[in-house]
Amino acid sequence: MAVPLHRAKAELFRTLGHPVRIRVLELLLDEPKQVRELLGEIDVESSNLSQQLAVLRRAGIVSSYREGANVMYRLSTPDVAELMGSARRILASMLTSQEDLLTELRAEMPAGSPSETPADPNQK
Repeated sequence: MAVPLHRAKAELFRTLGHPVRIRVLELLLDEPKQVRELLGEIDVESSNLSQQLAVLRRAGIVSSYREGANVMYRLSTPDVAELMGSARRILASMLTSQEDLLTELRAEMPAGSPSETPADPNQK
């Protein structure tokens, strides 16, 4: 029996739901990279990175190929880069909305209210 489309989409988002995997995809946006290059940019053990790359490969989000003695990783399709760009725009929009709400909230607060004083006593 075929998996319903909404479940397949949920599985895709679960696959993307790990910070190391997202960072890998960000690093692969511009060009393919070797594991050594990825490790230089991501603060994880090589075994953890290998596991996360395997998850991304199994899902078909990244692919690998040999270039001489090196294994190179790249995004499997330009659609992955488009998805990452969409995620960035959505997040920026959400954060902008939150900043607008925070500005409005601060404007409504009386001067010297407890939330306007620094939480850290060393702050001024």
